[in-house]
Amino acid sequence: RYPSPQHLSVAQHDPKRDSPGTVLKATSQRPMALPGRHGPPHDLRGHEGPVWQVAWAHPMYGNILASCSYDRKVIIWKEENGTWEKTHEHSGHDSSVNSVCWAPHHYGLILACGSSDGAISLLTYTGEGQWEVKKINNAHAIGCNAVSWAPAVVPGSLIDQPSGQKPNYIKKFASGGCDNLIKLWKEEQKLEAHSDWVRDVAWAPSIGLPTSTIASCSQDGHVFTSTYDDASGNTWSPKLLHKFNDVVWHVSWSITANILAVSGGDNKVTLWKESVDGHWVPISDVYKGQGSVSASATEGQQNEQ
Repeated sequence: RYPSPQHLSVAQHDPKRDSPGTVLKATSQRPMALPGRHGPPHDLRGHEGPVWQVAWAHPMYGNILASCSYDRKVIIWKEENGTWEKTHEHSGHDSSVNSVCWAPHHYGLILACGSSDGAISLLTYTGEGQWEVKKINNAHAIGCNAVSWAPAVVPGSLIDQPSGQKPNYIKKFASGGCDNLIKLWKEEQKLEAHSDWVRDVAWAPSIGLPTSTIASCSQDGHVFTSTYDDASGNTWSPKLLHKFNDVVWHVSWSITANILAVSGGDNKVTLWKESVDGHWVPISDVYKGQGSVSASATEGQQNEQ
């Protein structure tokens, strides 16, 4: 269970890529477009409103994906013999479901869902086609916009993991909401970094170093990286990455957690990398509709810092 959150203070188009490289796009239109391997794309129909986000499960469970929508539903889809079918539908929320995120595969098939009704649902597959539902009511005042699981890597295990012992994984996830807060569901601390709705949170992948990092973005145009040093105690330290001139919708880490992608209302995706002195600098950006990457276009942003 997740009785006590730790407080740290959606876009309409959310493309996701699975491990083999297939891209699924959620749009404000009702069908979802899934490219076929040997032909035209599949249209997955089941939602009755705009689809806000999609998420692939780990491939060890087969081709499974989840989608969430303005219609208050979460649908879990599975591919069998080249055909996509709806395998489960969750209708336990009273308002738009804005975000879905699968837990690390070490824990089994567990899906976190954040909704505008302020609640977070945890769907756990128990076998024989059955899903157990746990609901965290009043997780965020006004609404929850984003959820993101912590990686299943014990901080510090890369350099201090006793041989022969099974890692003691702790299930943790972060959520962001309209109360301007990021909440970490397992511990008890508070940090209010943003001054407006938190639009997205992303827990950085980990290779076992003794630090944990969460990126967050907000309606206020700020992007923060909050870092926890396991060796220094229970302290999350937020650091401003950049102040944009428009709302920032999404943040996403590279698999090695050394590059952060940021997309916002300025119709650009910018890539940021932390320098040796601890400052985040832009390394490239992509303008919507142009399909080209420009490294020089970010020099002005770098000068602003």
